[in-house]
Amino acid sequence: MKTGLHPQYAEVTITCSCGNEWVTRSTAKDSIKVDVCNACHPFFTGEQRIIDTAGRVERFRRRYNKPGE
Repeated sequence: MKTGLHPQYAEVTITCSCGNEWVTRSTAKDSIKVDVCNACHPFFTGEQRIIDTAGRVERFRRRYNKPGE
C-alpha cells in the first residue's frame, strides 16, 4: 500500500446559520458553515416558512385574496 495517499480525516466543527454547532470528522481542513441543519430545516421542524423575496409573496396574496371565500 502506498503511504500518504489518503487525505487526513480529522475532527471539524460544523456551524449552521441558526447557531447550532456540532463536531464530526471530515477531510475538510477548517470548520464548515452550512445554511440549514436538522434543527432549523422545515422538513424536520414541521414549520412552513415562505421566504419573501422583494415582496412577491405579499403581492401574490393581495392579488388573489378575494373577500368572502
